[in-house]
Amino acid sequence: METANGTLIERLAMRSPNKGILLYTITYMSEGLKVKGYLAVPDRRKPCPGVIYCRGGIRKVGMVRKRRILSMAKRGYAVFAPFYRGNEGGEGREDFGGEDRFDVCHAITLMRSLPEVEPGPVPLIGFSRGAIMALLAARQCEQAGPVVVWGGVSDLFDTYEQRVDLRRMLKRVVGHPRKEAAAYVSRSPVYWLDELRVPVMIVHGTADSQVDVSHARKLALGLEQAGKDYTMELYEGMNHRFPREADERALDAVFAWISRKRMDSGARG
Repeated sequence: METANGTLIERLAMRSPNKGILLYTITYMSEGLKVKGYLAVPDRRKPCPGVIYCRGGIRKVGMVRKRRILSMAKRGYAVFAPFYRGNEGGEGREDFGGEDRFDVCHAITLMRSLPEVEPGPVPLIGFSRGAIMALLAARQCEQAGPVVVWGGVSDLFDTYEQRVDLRRMLKRVVGHPRKEAAAYVSRSPVYWLDELRVPVMIVHGTADSQVDVSHARKLALGLEQAGKDYTMELYEGMNHRFPREADERALDAVFAWISRKRMDSGARG
């Protein structure tokens, strides 16, 4: 019998450099594949809210950094960051928002099954290409919570035009935008914002050299036109990755927003 999606297969404790935060490598099921990720959990006796961090890049580029998720967990959240299929010993092969989108959907199921995590919808933070993953999950999965899009790609056609250095990879993994237009549309949130049911926060540096700030502005305009609940914070002069101090300030703002949205939905529920 096939193991259900989102089932925890293995949890291996790792040495955590942060006192008071436990760190694990997790293996879980996604569409018949064993997929891996990091889980960082505050070391306390009662459950805490959960959040999923969707990494950017592809394969060895933009891999999950432990420091990133430990920094988030310091704010009182259980943080899970899937590596996506085919990475770090996981099965299958990632395809940049194609079939690998299920790895995020099933990570939501996984999080909701963990004893350390409070019940309720699970917020998502998508960085760079991870924004596509987070918004695809929010579009598809009932139990996705509010979404933070940080330095996020919102239109893959624009990425193809703007990032000449990525064209070869995009043609190999997704296809040519003229020949495979449907694959680009399905991976570009700006074309299906009317299907989103969750609030969105946009965080972007105005000097981002990897994902142009036009992606943030286009996403904000689309959400505005679709009548969706969103907020945008542009960080003047910041590049794709913020310096440590600015990054911590931005994280404070992100988690304050997530907490507010969780309380709002709790009040409505």
